[in-house]
Amino acid sequence: MTDQLTWCKSTYSDSEGGNCVEVAATPATVHVRDSKTPRAPHLTLPAPAWSAFVGALRTRES
Repeated sequence: MTDQLTWCKSTYSDSEGGNCVEVAATPATVHVRDSKTPRAPHLTLPAPAWSAFVGALRTRES
C-alpha cells in the first residue's frame, strides 16, 4: 500500500537530507515517515487526529 501513496516532504525539512519528515494523506488516514528510511515502518493516523495535531502546533506557534 505505501508504494501507492504520494509522499510529500515537510517544508521545514532541510534540503541537505538531514531531519526530513514526509507525509502522505488519504481521505481517511495520514501516513508519516522518515524520508531517510522510506521502507521502514511508518506512523499511520486517522485524518481527524492529524488535523488536531497540526491545529495544536499552529496554536502553539501563534
